[in-house]
Formats: sequence, C-alpha cells, structure tokens
Amino acid sequence: MYFNGMAFLDNLKYMGLGMLGIFVVMGVIILAVYGLSALNSRRQKKKSKQQNEE
Repeated sequence: MYFNGMAFLDNLKYMGLGMLGIFVVMGVIILAVYGLSALNSRRQKKKSKQQNEE
C-alpha cells in the first residue's frame, strides 16, 4: 500500500474547512434554539400576566 504524505498534508486544508463548517452550523443551531427559547419565555410571561389580570 502506498501512502503519499504530501497529498495528506495538502488535504489538511480541506479537512480544516470541513470542521470549521461543522462548528459554524452548530453555532447557528445553538443561536436559533436560544432565540426560540427567549421568544417562547416572553410569550409565556405575557400569557401568564393576562391570566392573572382576569
């Protein structure tokens, strides 16, 4: 079996970009979940405030 070390080193750039892409997507998902959670808690507070007034 033949191992080309130079080809491996050349491909490290693409592997790094792939991992960077994974982290970016994870960050977007985390921010989306955080935003939806904040939106939901705001609606829950508004709903419970309306029920207390009645």
